[in-house]
Amino acid sequence: MSAREPRQDASDAGLSKQRVVAEAVRLADREGVDGLSMRRLAGTLGAGAMSLYHYVASKDELLDAMIDIVFDEIELPPEGIDWQSAMRREAASTRQVLARHPWAIGLMESRTTPGPANLRHREAVTACLRKAGFSVLTATHANWLLNSYVYGYALQAATLPFDTADELADMTEDVYLPQLPPEEFPYLNESAAALVAAGYDPTEEFAFGLDLVLSALEPLRDSA
Repeated sequence: MSAREPRQDASDAGLSKQRVVAEAVRLADREGVDGLSMRRLAGTLGAGAMSLYHYVASKDELLDAMIDIVFDEIELPPEGIDWQSAMRREAASTRQVLARHPWAIGLMESRTTPGPANLRHREAVTACLRKAGFSVLTATHANWLLNSYVYGYALQAATLPFDTADELADMTEDVYLPQLPPEEFPYLNESAAALVAAGYDPTEEFAFGLDLVLSALEPLRDSA
């Protein structure tokens, strides 16, 4: 756990900053971050709301610590392998972590007082790109583009009404195709029917798009 140490002890409820932040993450995982409040969190912990302020001074500080936990779960780009493989590992890990914590997607880039895991992650990504031969500017471009793709995919995946290829096939046959008469929507009808027949798996789209992004970035490295 990468949350900072509490300012002072407040053991009346057996609390610690680690426990407070971990419970806040669990609560957000279940109910989303919009419903998270210090009072709601205190009730979940069986403590008084004021007790929490011994560990986090505000909701913003709580969110900083929660996002730091999310960053701490993401695999850093490994050293000793080519940059594309390293960034592919980091991107895939980010996608998996955000699938567990979808509430965090919109907060990953919003923190103005990042925690140690947040900074460690950003340093490792920047180091990977710079050591691969990207200039400071092109490494920044690459980081923005990769983050935009991964966060955007994670956001879209979190809102889809299906999780697997089988569920998509069932929805396409039962819900989508009846709304797509071929005389009115010939291309959509054709696409839907063909994808069902082919056993199309939407989860494969992440790797497809990521490979395109990484390939498009390669010339920037060569010209840096």
